[in-house]
Amino acid sequence: MGLIRWPCRTSRVIAATLSERPLKIIHIRELHVSTKRQTDGVFKELTEMRVRTPWIQALRQKQEEGVDPTKQSNVPATPSNRDLAPKRMSDSFHKVVIPLAQDPWLLDNYLNASGHIRLGTIFMDLDALSGVIAYKHTGESVTTVTAAVDRITINHPLKELCDLELSGQVTFATGRSSMEISIQVAKAPEKGASVQKEDVLMTCAFTMVSLDPNTKKPVAICPVKIESEEEKRLFALGEKNYNIKKSRAKTGLRKQTPNDEESDLIHAMWLRQLEYHDPNNPLRKPPNTYYMSSTTLSSSQIMQPQFRNRHNFMIFGGYLLKTSFELAFCAAAAFSHTRPTFLSLDPSTFENPVPVGSVLYLKATVAYTEPVSSSGADSSSQHTTPDGDSDNNKNGRFTR
Repeated sequence: MGLIRWPCRTSRVIAATLSERPLKIIHIRELHVSTKRQTDGVFKELTEMRVRTPWIQALRQKQEEGVDPTKQSNVPATPSNRDLAPKRMSDSFHKVVIPLAQDPWLLDNYLNASGHIRLGTIFMDLDALSGVIAYKHTGESVTTVTAAVDRITINHPLKELCDLELSGQVTFATGRSSMEISIQVAKAPEKGASVQKEDVLMTCAFTMVSLDPNTKKPVAICPVKIESEEEKRLFALGEKNYNIKKSRAKTGLRKQTPNDEESDLIHAMWLRQLEYHDPNNPLRKPPNTYYMSSTTLSSSQIMQPQFRNRHNFMIFGGYLLKTSFELAFCAAAAFSHTRPTFLSLDPSTFENPVPVGSVLYLKATVAYTEPVSSSGADSSSQHTTPDGDSDNNKNGRFTR
């Protein structure tokens, strides 16, 4: 018996033939024209570049070899004779068009209840794209992880459903272990046309760090060479961001105590809240003033392997960015009793990786408000591994 298939737009026809007997036609009605695309919130093309090994295969290999790939080893895996010649910025350029206006089933993964694009899913795509760009620059012999997300800014709010073009390249690398990747999100232009300035919806930069797969220590990567005035400007901006991050790391609260001005401000705030509770003082807390602790929202969730990175046993940084953003969104919405509008994300750092199977604890607090324009929600996360150890993972500030 032979099987014959005739594809058509609205139906699939299957016919079976037996010697000289007439064809038997079976019509199966399709409920939709486009093929449904199952993803985890990241565009399929980027997901395939990120996850290359089925989870069950990676898990069995780990069990058979008896080696935990997340633990440090004393034997380096990165070749010492790698070619570290300077590369052009354009060598790492990568572009992806997400056909949201063409594929309603793909759009399903990106829409919220009110029909707007979920920015959290776009953030996941941005981090996935930064990984693709980073490996185009470093090669496959190193492990590249997201170290920080520099300020994400909305240039022009998206007011219509359209195809989105995500593009970026390495714009700063000096030959050390880190690199800065600049990315933009824009309305996809017509075929043969280029993106116009007014069509750029969002800009951001990711700092990626390359590590030896075994020792987990930083390794050198290729520097970038500058070939135009625009590339010179981009490199200078990346260098400026790099120096700012180094300066902030040295002056953060984990490194030194508050200075005199900061201490005076904290003391004044503490005295004021004491006055609110003094029965002999007529001063009382204004009705439109809230304690910061009352704005805090918390959540916890198990880190499932579906959100792993390309190294299989750690969670994808874009997923952590998405969950942090959505909790901060909820904190701002609960505080303001309205739907907040995202304006920007301040520089955020990934301090420690999150293992698959761990429990992630997240907390968001409204840290600053202005009477009219915006409020800021700080988001932080902590995870507990299957072994019971706890560690901080990410800190960020979202402005709305």
